Amino acid sequence: MFELPAATSVAIAPLDAFIVVAYLVATILLGIWLGRGQKNNRDYFLAGHQLPTWSLLLSIVATETSTVTFLSVPGLSYVKDGNFTFLQIALGYIVGRLAIIVFLLPGYFRGEMLSAYQVLEQRFGLATRRLASLVFLVTRNLADGLRLFLSAWALNIAIGLDFLPCIIIMTIVTAIYSCAGGVRSVVWNDCIQFAVYMAGAIATVWVILSLLSGGWGQLVEFGGATDRWRLVDFDPSLTKPTVTFWSGLIGGAFLSLATHGADQMIVQRYLCAKDRKSASWALGLSGFIVFAQFALFLLIGVALACVYSTLEPAAAPGKGDEAFMTFVVNHMGAGLTGLILAAVLAATMSNLSSSFNSSASAFMSDWLGRWLPGMSDQKSLLLARILTLVSAVIHAAVAIVAYKMDRSGATVTLVLKIAGFSTGLLLGLYGLGLIAPRTREAVAIVAFFVGTAFTCWVAFRTPLSGWWYTLVGSTTIVLVGLVLGVFFPRPQVESAKS
Repeated sequence: MFELPAATSVAIAPLDAFIVVAYLVATILLGIWLGRGQKNNRDYFLAGHQLPTWSLLLSIVATETSTVTFLSVPGLSYVKDGNFTFLQIALGYIVGRLAIIVFLLPGYFRGEMLSAYQVLEQRFGLATRRLASLVFLVTRNLADGLRLFLSAWALNIAIGLDFLPCIIIMTIVTAIYSCAGGVRSVVWNDCIQFAVYMAGAIATVWVILSLLSGGWGQLVEFGGATDRWRLVDFDPSLTKPTVTFWSGLIGGAFLSLATHGADQMIVQRYLCAKDRKSASWALGLSGFIVFAQFALFLLIGVALACVYSTLEPAAAPGKGDEAFMTFVVNHMGAGLTGLILAAVLAATMSNLSSSFNSSASAFMSDWLGRWLPGMSDQKSLLLARILTLVSAVIHAAVAIVAYKMDRSGATVTLVLKIAGFSTGLLLGLYGLGLIAPRTREAVAIVAFFVGTAFTCWVAFRTPLSGWWYTLVGSTTIVLVGLVLGVFFPRPQVESAKS
């Protein structure tokens, strides 16, 4: 029987190390070069509204594609009883994006904006804007700190470098090009990183197929025999931890509505667009690319399960999150291993750079906004860069804490639950402002905290699947706000000013 090549005792070959180092240096140099000519914080955060539609499209996809997607999603179809049902959530992503284009996107193109949460100030007041911004800042740094953790884990497996240096290297490199080039550097690096990690994923499938004596036919047969090609699960259960058709379509739509309609990291991409039409095309098409991307990553998981069960069952990794990286290090060969490692870094840095920049943008606009008009362009640009570095330090701290904690389960599930929990609350405020724009600010804030408390109760005291958290949080806030608005209407004078 044909066997897999033996695992190497040396983590990576010199050629692979050269590819990784060259990639890191290139991203830094590109970021510095793109940072030329910046005059103020608006150039830094909005790139002069001159970025083309296709670059924003790829940036949106790359931004939401972290190492969690690249390494953890294949694990969902790799493990025993794994299948393609996770892809159902991408159907909801497409629906949610279309809803954003219709209902939320118009509000972001009424005047010049640095932050997504300026819309909430227009609807309710400054306190609501800052509350939403605070939720974004806390949860964004937590979720992306976890993504950084998984990336460091991958590098640890790949090159044997201690966890802490892995964290520091990725944080420093990403912070340098994000700080130097601002959002322009982030977006153009995203485009390159998208190409790198997609090339790495396709190369992995090609290598695995070359190891199977039956090629593609053997993979198809294996997937059918183990029910791994299963795509749809119509189970009506609200507590099933895996994605069902209903939690994917409905829960995924609300999750996408929240993450792409009420999250500064993605909304910032629209604000960089030339106009609303450009932003709409970029957002709408991104859903279909994400669907295809998820399908590719799940295919990798099935292929890994096939190659290990057929050729090397004793060496099969036990955890889904470890399967992809373990195969890459042991069996991809010199050159291709370096490409995959660069792809892992690309997925990580794409997400991190966007998180650094958007966190700085939100804090600067939502919390320091009143001091900005009296600040010189040079000082405002310096402040923007300092805040970017502060965000980088916070992300690294979260990753280190995550490493110290004992956790189990797929990281992608944990990250999406955090996103669903937090952004659902933000979506509720947007929904309340859209449905009842004359709601008092005090009512909106009370509704927010009621929604937070109820979502916490649902998350910790009920078996409801985390895929429904966004729907629970957002609808609770809207319903509570509407009811309280009946008993505490906005004063006529205040309404007239609005």
